[in-house]
Amino acid sequence: MIKFKLEGEFIPLIQLLKATNLVQTGGEAQIVVSQGDVRYNGEIDYRKRLKVKKGDKVEFNGEEIWVV
Repeated sequence: MIKFKLEGEFIPLIQLLKATNLVQTGGEAQIVVSQGDVRYNGEIDYRKRLKVKKGDKVEFNGEEIWVV
């Protein structure tokens, strides 16, 4: 499990995946989101510009990210 400390109101999903080193590039992040490989609060989510906020959970590639 990865705990990500949010600075500010939100972080776009693609930036979160990059910031936690689960993907190498923004392009890779866009691909995994568009393929349905990412879960947001337990549901598959295809929105690339999704605003992730404190208390949210993102799952990708066997990893969980808790936004605190």
